[in-house]
Amino acid sequence: MPRAARAEAPAGRVRSFAPIAGRGATVLILGSMPGAASLRAGRYYAHPRNLFWPILGALVGAGPVLPYRLRVRRLKAARVALWDVLRSCARPGSLDADIERGSMESNDFAGFFAAHPGIVRVFFNGATAERLFRRLVLPTLPQLRARCARLPSTSPAHAALTFEEKLMAWRAVTDALVPAPQANSRGAWGASAPRRVPQGSARAATRARRSARGARSGPGSRSA
Repeated sequence: MPRAARAEAPAGRVRSFAPIAGRGATVLILGSMPGAASLRAGRYYAHPRNLFWPILGALVGAGPVLPYRLRVRRLKAARVALWDVLRSCARPGSLDADIERGSMESNDFAGFFAAHPGIVRVFFNGATAERLFRRLVLPTLPQLRARCARLPSTSPAHAALTFEEKLMAWRAVTDALVPAPQANSRGAWGASAPRRVPQGSARAATRARRSARGARSGPGSRSA
């Protein structure tokens, strides 16, 4: 799969990627804005110490041992969508704290939810994504019925939790997935309670833990 679609931004500004989303997506995971490593690579969560892909490997088999295009395919097959809250902003480096407040432009979520009506849950990868969504996006979506929840950040900057602790919290994603025959067609605009599906296999979890051994968190506050 080619690198994530990326528009040219004026000097000093960064732009996020196009969403990863299959037509039957039922869960949406949101970050804030791709970090410098991801922008250079043109891929979501490209920082080698970010735990996003090890965790998704344990949950849906989209681990970092796979080529990026296959990880994307696994996400779509699991009905998981991936995007960022911000479309564009001015931000030196990768620090969320350095995003210039007046420079933030959110992505078109009204259009996204209209195109993906099966979305019943929205999960935020960390506090910044949640804060930006609630401040910039939620007021523009009065009909949103998808349930929203924050998960621990997978960033290497978030050192308070171990991989195992983050993985336990992130199992809420697989708990929320709606199997294809039961997906609610109204989704984000009037969803019923999601049904549970089996969690990731023990073998996938073991592979993810091995992949994450070198990805222990360090100090600071940095985007993916």
